[in-house]
Amino acid sequence: MTDDGTTAAATGTLGYEQARDELIEVVRRLEAGGTSLEESLALWERGEELAKVCRHWLEGARARLDAALAGPAAPGDGGAKDTAADAG
Repeated sequence: MTDDGTTAAATGTLGYEQARDELIEVVRRLEAGGTSLEESLALWERGEELAKVCRHWLEGARARLDAALAGPAAPGDGGAKDTAADAG
């Protein structure tokens, strides 16, 4: 797998849906066969790069969800539970 900066820059600007759709196309082409070894290797490398982009987006989304879910449950954060006890 190559990491020459050019491909990293190209995949770094892709959104999740773009990377996923291109990855689906790469897999489809690999499964269809009929490509030379050189083309197959290039497709495989591109697929690996696209998979990394997708994984990066999904990990980021997971971290945001975890942070959002953990936020209100933190003790002493001034949530409704604390204010209800203070009002009484």
